[in-house]
Amino acid sequence: MLIIGEKINTSRKSIDDAVRGKDAAAIQREAALQVDAGAGMLDVNCGTLNTDQEPAALQWLVRTVQEKVTAPLCIDSPNPRALEAGLAVHRGKAMVNSISGEKDRYQSILPLVKRYHSSVVVLCLDSRGIPPDKSGALELGRRLVEDLVNDGIALEDIYFDPLVRSLATDPLAVLDSLDLVKELSGHYKGLNFISGLSNVSYGLPERRHLNRAFAVLSLAAGMNALIMDPLDENLSGLIHAAEALLNKDRFCLNYIKAYHQGKLSAK
Repeated sequence: MLIIGEKINTSRKSIDDAVRGKDAAAIQREAALQVDAGAGMLDVNCGTLNTDQEPAALQWLVRTVQEKVTAPLCIDSPNPRALEAGLAVHRGKAMVNSISGEKDRYQSILPLVKRYHSSVVVLCLDSRGIPPDKSGALELGRRLVEDLVNDGIALEDIYFDPLVRSLATDPLAVLDSLDLVKELSGHYKGLNFISGLSNVSYGLPERRHLNRAFAVLSLAAGMNALIMDPLDENLSGLIHAAEALLNKDRFCLNYIKAYHQGKLSAK
């Protein structure tokens, strides 16, 4: 499982303040904490800034984080100018978050993905919005994946996001999303699957329990990347345990290593 740390995001006041104040030490401290906790990639997002400010801010953010850690970054913005500014200074292979079936977005983001040889998150979304049912999502998902492959993006560089809806508004949200992952993974060998954890629990109390349960269920369905808080020791412990139980961690070697490193919460 690829853990993508979610915490360098200006929707958090402390990060917003640090970006606006160019507080490199605060940003680098957050980056190091997430990598030390097991994140293999870090999401960087400064979308709360206005459109004109975002490109320079995202470029500064990419440089600042990579001065401290070697982990690659998931550069997160719907703004093509901001994405290009971040990609231009990124060291190594980045991930672009994100592209979708919306025509303008697809046409503006695809050239950046190809130019910078990045991987890309593709949202199960087009100009009509999120498909209302499982069959519509499957049809759109297949079209998006095939369009990207036909446009020169390798399956291994595509991270498909089923865009799970909140369980509070749709009782089939999780089951439909997991079925979509299973269907597409069976059809496209090498395709990756990614999800943020917070959407599934929006509007419900004690959200961490739902987020953690969804992480385990999604891993069993074939999800192999999560945008999450790597500092949540209970969540990380559940992921290590689930990988061992699903034979994704032969002889429990990673589970045992995490134990010896003190990364399995005793809570």
